[in-house]
Amino acid sequence: MRAAQDAHDMHDEGAQPSMSGRPGTKAARLSAIEEALTQHVVTSQAMLAEILQAQGFEVTQATLSRDLDEMNAVKVHRPDGSTAYAISEQNQEVSVNGLYNATRVKAQMAKVLTGLVTSVAHAFNQVIVHTNPGAAQYVGSVIDRYPSTNVLGTIAGDDTLLLICKDEQTATTVAEWLLSLA
Repeated sequence: MRAAQDAHDMHDEGAQPSMSGRPGTKAARLSAIEEALTQHVVTSQAMLAEILQAQGFEVTQATLSRDLDEMNAVKVHRPDGSTAYAISEQNQEVSVNGLYNATRVKAQMAKVLTGLVTSVAHAFNQVIVHTNPGAAQYVGSVIDRYPSTNVLGTIAGDDTLLLICKDEQTATTVAEWLLSLA
């Protein structure tokens, strides 16, 4: 019975176990959606659901709608007059004067990181972020898109992410910031 509960806890609402070997976690699903939107012209949620199904993800329209909203995906007009989903540049909203809306960016980052980041530690100019299994690459891509000069780069494995910062003080600040979001 415990194994069944553990298997249930690994998967969130709307994600079914993958037949393709990809984890059925929310992080894996969001990564697959991002990949689909960059590699295909996705004109509807039904089309996106078919692409995901081919990769082993079974999702409902409601789950797709929430995921697209969380990723800040929008329908854009194409040169031929049709519309297709796209992820806003930097996954951010840009204000009229071109500056990032910091409040919205922080809210989006917190929404993505909550539940995925399990611990954060730092030493020297490095920050180590532990995540749920399968989530490190997605969390790394979210951090990479954040407009910051504090993080020089990220390296992600399955459940561990290494952030390289400018200096030790910056690493402390980044670690505290990530903990405040997660």
